[in-house]
Amino acid sequence: MKKIILFMLLAISTGVLVAQQNVQAIAIGTAIPMANTTMKATDGKEYSINDRMGKNGVLVMFSCNTCPYVVRYQERARQTLQYARDNGFGVIVINSNEDMRDDEDSFEAMMVYAKNQGYEKAAYVVDQKSAVANAFGATRTPELFVFNKAGSLIYHGAIDDNHMADGVKRIHVKLALEEAAKGKEVSVKETRSVGCMIKRKS
Repeated sequence: MKKIILFMLLAISTGVLVAQQNVQAIAIGTAIPMANTTMKATDGKEYSINDRMGKNGVLVMFSCNTCPYVVRYQERARQTLQYARDNGFGVIVINSNEDMRDDEDSFEAMMVYAKNQGYEKAAYVVDQKSAVANAFGATRTPELFVFNKAGSLIYHGAIDDNHMADGVKRIHVKLALEEAAKGKEVSVKETRSVGCMIKRKS
């Protein structure tokens, strides 16, 4: 019995790994994928990424409810979303954990999480069948994509350079938003996201 359970767990993890390996992140300069696709949000409304566009662009954050890295980044994520809004960027938070819809990432659990995190001004939406994550090539939570007002990708990667808050030396996304808002070219356009794998259906 133990061997059967071990085999099943190995098969599931292998399926998730293969799914992640087949995903290719979009390149800097790419237009917003599935920009007009609407997704159900925890406020009961539906939003597309274009619906969330601000005067300077939009920040798209792939996240979830329970990933240890997301939990570790909670305060910094809230600060990032507020900083984006303060600098003329719209925000949208996307939950693509399709394989967890009957568990910690159910819509009901998302509603509770959104309330606890103060996501009233940041649409927290469900990505059905991980379709948007697949189009973006997103693989982790948290993982960020920043687009300018023309809808072109100008930054992709992590919030900052250390998942441990007391070890942060450079806040990548804040600097990218600041540079873009001032009409400057983003100096560091890509960084490595550290987080949990997006739980796609295998």
